Amino acid sequence: MKNLKDLVELTKTKDKKIISVACCQDKEVLTAVEKARCLGIVDAILVGDIDKTKEIADDLGVDLNKYELIDIKDLTEACLKSVELVSSNKADMVMKGLVDTSIILKAVLNKEVGLRCGKILSQVSILDIPSYDRLIILSDPAMNISPDLNAKKQIIENAVEVAKSMDIEMPKVACICAKEKVNPKMPDTVEAKELEDMCKNGEIKDCIVGGPLALDNAISIEAAKHKGIDNPVAGKADILLMPDIKAGNVLYKSVVFFAKGDTAGIVMGAKAPIVLTSRADSDIAKLNSIALGVLVASK
Repeated sequence: MKNLKDLVELTKTKDKKIISVACCQDKEVLTAVEKARCLGIVDAILVGDIDKTKEIADDLGVDLNKYELIDIKDLTEACLKSVELVSSNKADMVMKGLVDTSIILKAVLNKEVGLRCGKILSQVSILDIPSYDRLIILSDPAMNISPDLNAKKQIIENAVEVAKSMDIEMPKVACICAKEKVNPKMPDTVEAKELEDMCKNGEIKDCIVGGPLALDNAISIEAAKHKGIDNPVAGKADILLMPDIKAGNVLYKSVVFFAKGDTAGIVMGAKAPIVLTSRADSDIAKLNSIALGVLVASK
């Protein structure tokens, strides 16, 4: 895929999904959900303060008769209900509205109605960079602060699941470090090599892992050739595994604010996709994220 428009077009070939929106009283979220509904990719259940939602809908010209509405004004209870709709198979995915991330994640991890399945939760972002020839998958820029080797393995597995939903059958994963050589003083480079070996040994499946790789020789064939790097992932990475949240977050925001790129994002590792966008994200980024959720739910 060259851009997120291609991703949205692929979504249109899938069966329509039902999205449960937690704390739906948010202008950008409601705008994105309405656009997704008009595209024919979702129906939605809106859970939250319906009085406030109606005010927003009136301003936007959105007909709430097209939606199922559940009026729960308490934020915690609204999140629990939204998650319960997914765990009881009444919806295919959950989306965060006007609520703190910690509250909805607590609902996702609730032992009675939650979506936990024993995996690590990780955020997977899709980057649409105007100057680049294809989409890049980035993980994890938002959730895991300093993942250890086992956590990185699971982050890769979550990202590979997303890649496969985008019809990338054997995604190439670059373990990003500050340099492309193993250095005992830089633990990330040691773990990157271990992850590559784990993939070769069959402990990480359905992808090709390479590392350590610096960002330039992970995404640029010319840079890889210039440094004489002989690795099947070099210059051809589909997925960038970041060493920690600091590197991932800086790269993500650099793409958005410097490169003026578009994004989509989803939390993986639960029983169903979680559309967990930032309040600062535009309605377009939220629409892209809904589309990504539909692809993952379809897979």
